[in-house]
This record gives sequence, C-alpha cells and structure tokens, in this order.
Amino acid sequence: MELEELIKRGYELLAEGDLDQALDAAREVQKENPDEAEGFIMEAEVMQKLTQWDPSLKMVAKAMEMIGETSRLLNLRGYALMQTGDTENAREDFDAAIEIDDSPVGHRNVVLCLIIEERGTQALDYLVEQIRNNPKEVEYWVLMGDIMKKGGQEEKARGFYEQALTMNPDHAYARKQLEG
Repeated sequence: MELEELIKRGYELLAEGDLDQALDAAREVQKENPDEAEGFIMEAEVMQKLTQWDPSLKMVAKAMEMIGETSRLLNLRGYALMQTGDTENAREDFDAAIEIDDSPVGHRNVVLCLIIEERGTQALDYLVEQIRNNPKEVEYWVLMGDIMKKGGQEEKARGFYEQALTMNPDHAYARKQLEG
C-alpha cells in the first residue's frame, strides 16, 4: 500500500474507533518512512483516544522535531497536558496554536481548559465571545449545549443543539443529544 493510502486508511480506522488497526497503520507509516511526521502524529492521536497521555506526548515531541510547532501539534500536546493536570502549559500551547491558526479547535480547547481549572464563568464568557465572532461555527453551539446540559439547563441545551442541527443537519452528536 502506498504511504498516502496507508495514512488515509489509518485515519479512517481511527475515525471508526478501530484503535488497534489505526495504531498498526501508524507504526507501519513510521517503519516505512521514519522521516514522515504523520505516522507519529497518528500514533499520538490513537494514544489520546486510549487516554495514554505520556505516550501521546512522546509522539507529539517526535513529530515536532520533524516539522516544528504547528497548530495541530500544539493542540494535541496541549490537550494531553491538560488531561495530565498541567493546565498552565496546556493553555500556553492552545494560545500559541490560535496564534498560528485561529481555528475552532484551539478555542474549544481553551474553553475546556478553563472548565477544568474551575473557571466556568470565564469559560462561558470566552465561548459566547467565540460564538459572536464566528456564529456559523457549529462546534461552538454544540459545546455551549454540552455546558448547559452539564449545568442542568436542559431546555437551553436543547436550543443550542437544535441551532447546531439547523446549521448542519448531519451532525450526529447534536442529534444524539436531542434524542437522548
């Protein structure tokens, strides 16, 4: 199998939740082309799905040695750091990722970091600001729904999930939240 096909297949397996096969694909990419960062990035993502934060951080570090600090890698590293309790360094990574690429992933991670730090009001304010700045970003509406749901505001949560489905009728997670 060609390298690009193997990478594509590995990410398909990861999306399907077949973590063993995705990990095999990642390691095959590393074996076939040890200078290709994507095999290490894929393994980092598999390790995160397995909640194996230290191995994920090691794979991110290897990828960063090859291609530098990209937004994607900073978000991956930050997420793993956040899960290990190092929210200060995680937040630095998320902010740096946003500086490189002002993407919803980085902003979502900042919100999660603030929640973990028990700064819920600040997290809500930050998320509301992101919704104002980018009201067409479906994931912001879904995240707000999740926050409202966890806060016991079922009707408000429902409204946010419904808004997300209006914007993207195929959003499986939002649909599941409304059905559940």
